[in-house]
Amino acid sequence: MPTELPYAADAEVSLSYDELEVLRLQYQRELSQSHVTTQTKFNYAWGLVKSPIREHQVEGVRLLQEIYRAEPTRRRECLYYLALGYYKFGNYEEARRFNSLLMDKEPSNMQAQSLASLIDQRVTREGYIGMALAGGVAAIGTILLASLIRRAARK
Repeated sequence: MPTELPYAADAEVSLSYDELEVLRLQYQRELSQSHVTTQTKFNYAWGLVKSPIREHQVEGVRLLQEIYRAEPTRRRECLYYLALGYYKFGNYEEARRFNSLLMDKEPSNMQAQSLASLIDQRVTREGYIGMALAGGVAAIGTILLASLIRRAARK
């Protein structure tokens, strides 16, 4: 099933402040009337997830999770943006989980494949950074231990 959704790299582009504000105002207007349509909630969540601001991303994921739980017919739409939201704030395990659910439903979805690649690259990069930090800590520990041993040997 082909998709018209953008590749993951395109989804990294944020909406302008004015574009996000239009979505926020629509959501707030419907919220004040005690009836928010699923489409309005989804649009606002989508804009928040694309934001570079972590608090926006967290709120976007929260709204998407509400839609995912309450609207079974809209789950497929939510999967990618849930995965993207978790990816953007560094929860790669959850990002992989939601992206895998989408890929199970649509194995040829280029957007999900692209996001899977981004997740794998980030996990690998952070793994290397973690190993470098651990190596640095071990080296410092070795130097400190050696200096303590030398001091003890002199006394």
